[in-house]
Amino acid sequence: MARRRLHILGVCGTAMAAVATLARQLGWHITGSDAHVYPPMSDYLRNLGIPVQPYSAANLDQDVDLVVIGNALSRGNAEVEAVLARGLRYTSGAQFIGDHVLPGRHAVVVAGTHGKTTTSSLVAWLLERAGRSPGFMIGGLPNNFAAGARLGEGETFVLEGDEYDTAFFDKRSKFLHYHARTLILNNLEFDHADIFPDLEAIKQQFHFLLRTVPGNGRVVVNLDDAEIGDVLRRGCWSPVIGFARHGGRDAPWQWRPEHADGSAFRLYHQGKEAIRVRWPMLGVHHVANAAAAAAAVHALGLSYEEIARGLASFAGVKRRMSLVGEARGVRVFDDFAHHPTAIRGVVEAARVANGGRGRLWVVVEPRSNTMRTRVHQDALPASLEAADRVLIVPPAARGLSPDQLLDVARVCRRIGEHAHVCSDSHAVIEAICAEACAGDDVLILSNGGFDGIHQRLLDALDACTD
Repeated sequence: MARRRLHILGVCGTAMAAVATLARQLGWHITGSDAHVYPPMSDYLRNLGIPVQPYSAANLDQDVDLVVIGNALSRGNAEVEAVLARGLRYTSGAQFIGDHVLPGRHAVVVAGTHGKTTTSSLVAWLLERAGRSPGFMIGGLPNNFAAGARLGEGETFVLEGDEYDTAFFDKRSKFLHYHARTLILNNLEFDHADIFPDLEAIKQQFHFLLRTVPGNGRVVVNLDDAEIGDVLRRGCWSPVIGFARHGGRDAPWQWRPEHADGSAFRLYHQGKEAIRVRWPMLGVHHVANAAAAAAAVHALGLSYEEIARGLASFAGVKRRMSLVGEARGVRVFDDFAHHPTAIRGVVEAARVANGGRGRLWVVVEPRSNTMRTRVHQDALPASLEAADRVLIVPPAARGLSPDQLLDVARVCRRIGEHAHVCSDSHAVIEAICAEACAGDDVLILSNGGFDGIHQRLLDALDACTD
């Protein structure tokens, strides 16, 4: 019998490429289209044997069994219009996963404003290290695995549960399609200002998510987070397993860092020390992620010893406080953080990691749809307090008026004289090369490529003369 053909619009996006990976492993014949076809994603898809073409209605001239439309697509796109005009079957990426990947699997869904990628990577690795061979779909690249998505052979399938909307024709949050049986709720703050008018709208989606967890499932929750507590009070029909910082709230799972940088910690279960770990991760916020993951996998049958071995061998996630390289004694780090709370956590971790060797430079490219606006303008300065030097690049307008854009000059004035606006990545490199000394660390925060600044900065530092 001929293989079913799946055509994916927006296939070069991280989530859609993951859908393509899983669908191919299921036996679908995959084709795709996108407006921006370039390495590394074009090479990744080519290696999978998935051809990618620019958007054109002609891409749909061959028989197509199903079209997956990415959430970056909207009316007016040539292929979207052709799908609708021809009456072709179409779905979203999230619904495809729910309909074709998850039936018969135990879905572990990790949701929250921060830590989703790291926590879902942790859960997947703990299960893998224990021999469970989980499937997973994660919005990043876990260093313990070769890719961010695979079917796996075990019962469990781990998903990063994004609250962003599903598609232009489905405004529900993506995570509602994942049918969680084990749900992790890490934290909840206002984000995605382009989708949600306020925090209350996000809470409503999380409440809907809780409604989908079966009575014989479980919900692992951060009891230190007041907003998560508010969502729980609106209704929860599943057993709850709480985690919290040690010495605070009464929770069955508690965590306590042994070192200020979070590189060593202890986990307590039912009032007794259960796990002691040293690992390569930096940042106290990651210890909370470890507690969430440990609580979830213990409920899935892993022992304390299996959890401890998995945590100690966890290698992190690309673009999460990743050391890109060192030149003339200056280390350059990369991180994805694009919310003030996440920025504060990674900047404080970088401060501790520097250990007094030199100064900490923090470079910020406000690139996400929310960070480009003034939503977090008043919170951003405080998130950068641990930095010795701050350089901020003005955000691209992309349809926003000047009075809607983040006022980077005002942010820098709030921070102090050690903060400066740089017009672009070239100006950032010039500023750092003019003053950075051996022992300094540079932390670059962006959720995009930022003009390849990391390697360019290292090359420029190498070329500097004393």
